[in-house]
Amino acid sequence: MKLDSIHLDNIHLDNAHLEQVVETVATPAYDRSKLTAGIIHFGVGGFHRGHQAMYLDALMNEGKAMDWAICGMGVMASDAHMRDVLKASDGLYTLIAKNPDGTRDVRVIGSIIDYVFAPDDPAAAVERLADPAIRIVSLTITEGGYNFHHVTGEFDLENASVRADLADPTNPGTVFGLVCAGLRLRRERGIAPFTVMSCDNIQGNGHVAERMFNAYARALDPEFAQWMKDQVPFPNSMVDRITPSTTDADRVDVAATYGIEDAWPVVCEDFCQWVLEDRFAASRPPYQDAGVQVVKEVAPYELMKLRLLNASHQGLCYFGYLAGYRAVHDVARNPLFSRFLLRYMDEEATPTLEPLPGVDLDAYKHQLIGRFSNEYVADTVARLCAESSDRIPKWLMPVVRDNLAADGRIELSAAIVASWARYAEGVDERGEPIEIVDRLADTLTAVALRSKDDIDSFIAQRDVFGAVVDDERFSTAYEKVLRSLHEKGSLATLQDLVG
Repeated sequence: MKLDSIHLDNIHLDNAHLEQVVETVATPAYDRSKLTAGIIHFGVGGFHRGHQAMYLDALMNEGKAMDWAICGMGVMASDAHMRDVLKASDGLYTLIAKNPDGTRDVRVIGSIIDYVFAPDDPAAAVERLADPAIRIVSLTITEGGYNFHHVTGEFDLENASVRADLADPTNPGTVFGLVCAGLRLRRERGIAPFTVMSCDNIQGNGHVAERMFNAYARALDPEFAQWMKDQVPFPNSMVDRITPSTTDADRVDVAATYGIEDAWPVVCEDFCQWVLEDRFAASRPPYQDAGVQVVKEVAPYELMKLRLLNASHQGLCYFGYLAGYRAVHDVARNPLFSRFLLRYMDEEATPTLEPLPGVDLDAYKHQLIGRFSNEYVADTVARLCAESSDRIPKWLMPVVRDNLAADGRIELSAAIVASWARYAEGVDERGEPIEIVDRLADTLTAVALRSKDDIDSFIAQRDVFGAVVDDERFSTAYEKVLRSLHEKGSLATLQDLVG
């Protein structure tokens, strides 16, 4: 439903007031009282609610998947807020998809029917995971949530929370401990295992999840680990939708425009894509009926997305922030940046992709620039700059390694890494401080500040970059751009790069 401005007394969003909300925006066309949970989801946030939950809501509006509603599950202290918000709204929330022409597609999503905050009662959370009705456990726990070393790829058994779970598996506090406890209980009771479905932006996310959960299981009980390896599928998936963090301005907008009091609406772009490997323990929702691409092999699609879209986000954000931009659409609309991103995609990312029959890559790349330029999404440069030590190793460095091995071009990728190093110094080109949001912020800022005396100090962090510091071709390209950033600034450096 596309609306411009409606002025009404605010309506609290919950089941009791849904009939009033329907007068202003589209609402679930199904009877929510008839829904039953078939999925437990870890990591309920804006992206999950704007993506996977939206697809299920679309199926339910067609009278399908009524036994596949979502029960959210939180493990982190910060998840208590989502618990409280969803409890107050009966799981309902407003989804606002903002189109490039300024129009909006607005609806209330009803596919989430429950939320379990595991720290409240870990035993009850495990019981919920053991419920035979639960056939899928899905994940959007972010790249850092998988607890693996970024160079070796090995599960970190020294993590304090993991060690606590292994010492007391009956009182789990991590996603690994909870999922494995639920699976063990199902096995003891003769209940079929569920599928573990990762929906995070990691190449081979299903394979990564499988390795991490199996590593935890091996440390817990090798015999159970073998059963899990044999019985529990971890399908790969590729997900795509730009979903900025919800702001107070978004809440005010929903109230002022649609008359809805929603404590945590979701704002997103109009584009949405989900490619999912058809590998499940038992049944699954008919996702294909809602537009999901259910395929045998996800890898070619995820490489396209991770190395074109996600890596381009990193190509845009550090240069852009240093130059004084704070809104993504402003950066993308600068022809200098769009030329730089398209050249990176054409010359360095595309040669590392696998064949994609039927996909027009040139159209896809230009569509990305258009998506980045959508001012109504109001995505922030700071959001793209956050958690870089989790993102760069997964999205950009594989492109670098592939091209170094094939004697391909790496100059623009090296420039992106140099722009991150300059950004990590913590001060922009106007002398304004930068808040570095990263798990390695202190370490990275310290080594970035040493770059003026030891220019390779940043890329010498092997836990992040591997051995690229030893490759003269990469280090030379990196050094040239970093010097230029200090001497000329970001815009002049980009001009030199793209001509």
